[in-house]
Amino acid sequence: MSSLCPFAKGAIGVGGVCPMKSAEKTKESNNNNTNKEEKEEKHVEEQKIGPATIPAKCPYGYDSETFKLGPLSCMICQALLYDSSKCMPCAHKFCKVCISRFRDCPLCGADIEKIEPETDLQATVDRFIDGHARIKRTQSSSDKGEETVDAQGKVIYEDVSMERGAFLVQQAMRAFRARNIESAKSRLGLCAEDIRAQLKVTEDSEELCSQLGAVLGMLGDCCRSMGDSDSAIKYYEESAEFLSKLPKKDLEVVHTLSVSLNKVGDLQYYAGDLQSARNYYARSLEVRRQAVKEHSNVSSQVIDLATSLAKVADVDRNLGEENTAINGFKEAVECLESLKLDSSEAALEKKRRSVLDFLQNQLTENSSQVSSSPA
Repeated sequence: MSSLCPFAKGAIGVGGVCPMKSAEKTKESNNNNTNKEEKEEKHVEEQKIGPATIPAKCPYGYDSETFKLGPLSCMICQALLYDSSKCMPCAHKFCKVCISRFRDCPLCGADIEKIEPETDLQATVDRFIDGHARIKRTQSSSDKGEETVDAQGKVIYEDVSMERGAFLVQQAMRAFRARNIESAKSRLGLCAEDIRAQLKVTEDSEELCSQLGAVLGMLGDCCRSMGDSDSAIKYYEESAEFLSKLPKKDLEVVHTLSVSLNKVGDLQYYAGDLQSARNYYARSLEVRRQAVKEHSNVSSQVIDLATSLAKVADVDRNLGEENTAINGFKEAVECLESLKLDSSEAALEKKRRSVLDFLQNQLTENSSQVSSSPA
């Protein structure tokens, strides 16, 4: 995909250069304090970049490292506009989902009489995403947007595969936090599409598999929030499939994999399919057991293991396997009671106490049932 600026077509007499770059160049030429040496350096740099190629950082500030609100952003969710709409009569623009929660314009306070679509603005936002956050591939010397090919005939891509991915995930997280789930799902869908395309030419790169597994898990979260359990399960299972291919040395991969499996288990549990739920919980438990064996000094892994033991034991109890359940609860308690945390791990200690209280309540409940049963 070419890294052409989507606004280059609006430039006149500057060879298709991004108008932001053109404006900067004009400003420099009018500055009497700019010396000849600076101009020559800029000319050399422009030759290196090419006439219609944007630099790594977006001139508007929309990149994966520094993000600022601008005319293409929704002031409510603080992400790029999705399903752009304007409230009338003040004509301020927001995402449709975001502004639909208000009766008065959050910017000016005017009564909202109706909400109208802004299709032209949304088209601009979409072009912006394609042009300023697209995976950048090395262009050939003919400048036709073709990829560079090595001696073996393999396409060589610049090492910026997650530049667009990081950008889209950033936008999705902003939208998700603001409860604009459709926007988050759309951005994550584009990110997953890009990574899949990269995987076709990089032969199952571990890094890309890890990235795709994480993004698919986030797509599952979006579907779950929208009440679409079937699609959520599909994404979580696909996430687990990609992450299962990877070596379990990376604790982040271990965590994401076990969480995806647990989330499928949760959905099956709530749907009443206890046996299926137990299968997924047990798979997650096995992943976490292995992680604790290899990283026994990592406190968070021990707490995760106890959590998985509790989930499996809870299902066992509901399936009528009381003795198995009690053994699972006791093992989890032993894990947490043997875990010693220092004062700098207050958050983990809070989580440890929460899980431990749940486990002790489960054991107390069993004791009460046994003592009240007839002799």
